[in-house]
Amino acid sequence: MESRRGAHKSNHSFIFMLIAAAVIICMPYLVSMKDSPKESELALGASAAVLMDLDTGKVLYEKNAYEALPPASMSKMMTELIVLDLANEGKLAWNELVLTSHYAAEVPGSQIGFDAGERYTVRELFEAMAVHSANDAAVALAEHISGNETAFVMLMNARAARIGLSESAQFGNATGLTHEDLLAFPEASAQRDTMISAKDTAVLAGHLLKKYPEILEVSKQSSVKLASTMKKLPSTNLMLSGMTFAYPGNDGLKTGYTVQAGYCFTGTAKQEGRRLVSVVMGASTPEQRFEETGKLFQYGFQESRLESWIGRIQSKLGIQVS
Repeated sequence: MESRRGAHKSNHSFIFMLIAAAVIICMPYLVSMKDSPKESELALGASAAVLMDLDTGKVLYEKNAYEALPPASMSKMMTELIVLDLANEGKLAWNELVLTSHYAAEVPGSQIGFDAGERYTVRELFEAMAVHSANDAAVALAEHISGNETAFVMLMNARAARIGLSESAQFGNATGLTHEDLLAFPEASAQRDTMISAKDTAVLAGHLLKKYPEILEVSKQSSVKLASTMKKLPSTNLMLSGMTFAYPGNDGLKTGYTVQAGYCFTGTAKQEGRRLVSVVMGASTPEQRFEETGKLFQYGFQESRLESWIGRIQSKLGIQVS
């Protein structure tokens, strides 16, 4: 009888020691969580937002995630995807020269600043589009690939269907500008605006990152220099290392702005082996889109660390979760 009681007491002591050890292990994490936002406290200043785990596809946070909204230049991620597809298939060479048109040279918004009749390589135009959000580069690539922007838009919408974007996702041009911005150009695709939800934008970004992770080698650059002209074009992503809103692990992905869309940003960051993708649409200021993205990342990585610690505790206690 005494031996049974002793064994029972010993088991209790052992379990208590395991729990105590687990709590001690978790203390650094619990301290780090003190100033981290809870989901109910995020209160994002944006029209819509999504936070997604890239590896699992799990949505960690959403706000008005399914309403189709103008994404501005975030839609260039689809242009990037098509260029990468064609380059990967051997149908487009990175050193291929592109002749710039009048429309490409005159399209409004962010630009390289070339004239009609100049020549740039596909790589130069791609990097200017991805890093500096150059509209002229996006149009030049679209016209080079499909002959005109309208035909290129057909490629964009077909690609959207293939990667499973919802029917509400509709691409109107290669840049994300409004159709009113393009009415002065007969060569432009100006029949409709690009409209896409925050969730679909996150899915697009996730597909781009998984299929072509090398895009991060471009998007993580704080600037790009064009070999043809020696122009240096700064990145529009102010969350990169050394920038105003630098966030640890951020290495992409795409900003956007029009009056109709507001300030937008699709961001991605990787910490402790986990990559998150965030989408913020309709922020009021250029700074706010990065501030709100920072809140999302902080929340998401906090949640991932909590899951990791819980898993470690369960492992130490021998708990199996079905």
